[in-house]
Amino acid sequence: MTFYHKMGILPAKRHTVFRKPDGTMYREQVIGTCGFSGNQATLYHLNDPISFKKMGKVYDLSPVYEEDPMVKYRLFNTFELKTDAESNDPIMGRNYVLANEDLKIATVAPEQEMNYFYRNSEGDEILFVHEGEGTVESIFGILPYKTGDYIIIPVGTTYRINMQTDSTRFLVIETQDEITIPKKYRNEFGQMLENSPYCERDIHPPSELITIDEKGEFEVRIKMNGKLTGYIQEQHPFDVVGWDGFLYPWTFNIADFLPITGQILQPPSVHQTFAGTGFVICSFVPRMLEYYPGAIKTPYFHSNVDSEEVLYYVNGNFHSRKGVDKGAITLHPMGLTHGPHPGVLEASLSVKETNEFAVMIDTFKPLRVTKKAVQCENEDYLYSWSQPQNS
Repeated sequence: MTFYHKMGILPAKRHTVFRKPDGTMYREQVIGTCGFSGNQATLYHLNDPISFKKMGKVYDLSPVYEEDPMVKYRLFNTFELKTDAESNDPIMGRNYVLANEDLKIATVAPEQEMNYFYRNSEGDEILFVHEGEGTVESIFGILPYKTGDYIIIPVGTTYRINMQTDSTRFLVIETQDEITIPKKYRNEFGQMLENSPYCERDIHPPSELITIDEKGEFEVRIKMNGKLTGYIQEQHPFDVVGWDGFLYPWTFNIADFLPITGQILQPPSVHQTFAGTGFVICSFVPRMLEYYPGAIKTPYFHSNVDSEEVLYYVNGNFHSRKGVDKGAITLHPMGLTHGPHPGVLEASLSVKETNEFAVMIDTFKPLRVTKKAVQCENEDYLYSWSQPQNS
């Protein structure tokens, strides 16, 4: 959950008459989750938020999965992926790599701007900014982003991404539910605890509300059931004059995550950053390593008996792995034991700190691999524990 926030002009009470200077009424819209018992926001539009003129195209972005997959360690070099879509923008250009009933994981290196608006009505999204700067323009206002940001976009948000750098790259996590701050970091009132690895000051809501009163033809592509349906509406969707609530897009930068360290190796759960239904998201950042005499400073061999471990390598030297490049995604599936590469345990004993950035996604249901991912798979990764590793 986030904290209460408001922007623009609002009436004194909800669901009461709120008039424009010309005497006509603003149009109130409530976006709510969990049957309006969860987080929600109340927005005030200049015009009816439903102003469809005609239907557009239907786009099927459903992932195509490999047949008869083997349970094995896998590595995908996502920088090698090229989109098959007719438009390589931040939505249509997404290359789906892994998915299950709870989420879809994709990457995208968009080269084209969005000439439409987008709304995911299935669940929340996280866009991790591997490279680039820009803004997310939405019904809630302007949300700036930069390299290293997690952009959290709640379900039902109509938005468009405005890229402002030559090179942009996102890791995308599309969920079937909501993304929250873990309960272990919050007190019973929702405030973040003193021992949490980040706090409300690190959460950045939209910075500016821009109201656009413009008529014409504006395409909004709405995602439901794996497909995007285009609607052409006559009113610009960003005609909001004010809003308040707990539901809105926000950013959190991975560099603001303060890692929890100890004298001996801490379990991966100390790196947890976000929670969702059926998954958790963790951040690996530069940190001091364990300092108890004789402490082993790299993860022990362990078995994922009830979760799938996915790592997206962002930058730096990931000290338990060798030969892994930026943008790589590794999958360590349920049931298989995994751990540091050969030679890493001994080499780590004299190391005092690590300089790495990575995003980890643990899912509690098996993940399926897409045919697109197979195109960039490193088949040798399966055998990398029995082969000499280059430093």
